[in-house]
Amino acid sequence: MYISKLILTNWKNFNKADVTVSERTFLVGPNASGKSNFLDVFRFLRDISKEGGGLQEAVRLRGGLSKIRSLSARAPRTDVEIEVHLREANDTPPVWKYAIGLTQKGGGAVSETRAVIRYERVWKINDKILERPGVSDNRDDTLLQYTHLEQPTSNAEFRQLADFFKSIDYQHVIPQIIRNPMLFQKTFSSEDFFGRDLFEKMNKMPKKTRDSQLRKIEKALKHAVPNLKNLTLEPDKTGVPHLQAIYEHWRPHGARQNEEQFSDGTLRLIGLFYAMLNGQEPLLLEEPELSLHTGVVQKLAEIIHFMQKRKFGKRQVILSTHSYDLLNTSGISGDEVIILRPGTEGIDVANASDIKEVKDLLDSGLSPADVVFPFTKAPEVERLSIPFME
Repeated sequence: MYISKLILTNWKNFNKADVTVSERTFLVGPNASGKSNFLDVFRFLRDISKEGGGLQEAVRLRGGLSKIRSLSARAPRTDVEIEVHLREANDTPPVWKYAIGLTQKGGGAVSETRAVIRYERVWKINDKILERPGVSDNRDDTLLQYTHLEQPTSNAEFRQLADFFKSIDYQHVIPQIIRNPMLFQKTFSSEDFFGRDLFEKMNKMPKKTRDSQLRKIEKALKHAVPNLKNLTLEPDKTGVPHLQAIYEHWRPHGARQNEEQFSDGTLRLIGLFYAMLNGQEPLLLEEPELSLHTGVVQKLAEIIHFMQKRKFGKRQVILSTHSYDLLNTSGISGDEVIILRPGTEGIDVANASDIKEVKDLLDSGLSPADVVFPFTKAPEVERLSIPFME
């Protein structure tokens, strides 16, 4: 199952958005166009659904509803609205639809500002199985501060949907954190978005599964890091696991190194491969090309495609990118690219295949990179150096 459509109203940068989401989706746009905020919609739904989360906590983590609501919101429709569709396969109708509208209650010195549900709806196939507010909400409007999605006593009919959102995974591996996890213990939340607990997660896996995955990762890494071999996870004297490998060079038997000596690109590739090998639900990636050589970046779209199709993959991947090399392939269709561009009322969002000018160029045989990046370039970027010339 994967997310097939996203509809937004007044979500952060986006006054309105209605786009198709593919099993492999690339978000492209200039700096500050909202790529991270687009990905954050899916994280928001996950934060509502997960244990220890819920609507109020998801809103609090983002600074309150006033920080979530688009600055372009105009009366009479200033509610934040999200609708997602999920389907099993291409060319099949949605299995699930979930929609939520949020407004704000309270404020000032006396009462705490709270997010309040304006509506919450769930459809299974074409049957609406939840419509809020309902009778109980009308009797006690405090209930509208909590979604049915987050409550096991209320989501029995659509718990599959709640479990799907709960399992959404966001990864943005930062090599410095992998190398020195203790330095960042107090910096981030208990969740591990940045690779802090990557080796702990590997260590908790059954040894047979872990060793099999490390062999796959090593086999792939050899094509990008030719001198690397014998990739293993080994505990130190205190029991803390470390990734180790042998680098062959002028020494007769090579030199054993751990993650402290690995390059940033090697660590990011290991994090990406590990994420792709584990899990079935959507994986959100931000700029996976960072720290990687052009030759490696050119293969990322293909790697993701093949890992999705293999029995150990099959997960939806939604990623943001600024890389020409990543999109410079004929294997990416216009349906897989979502373009974000600043407009007069927030950010304009559209599938590349729905923009006639872009579609015509793609149909002529140009690669997505040749078409999309000139189309999304900031209008005055050529003048960027002028202030330093004066």
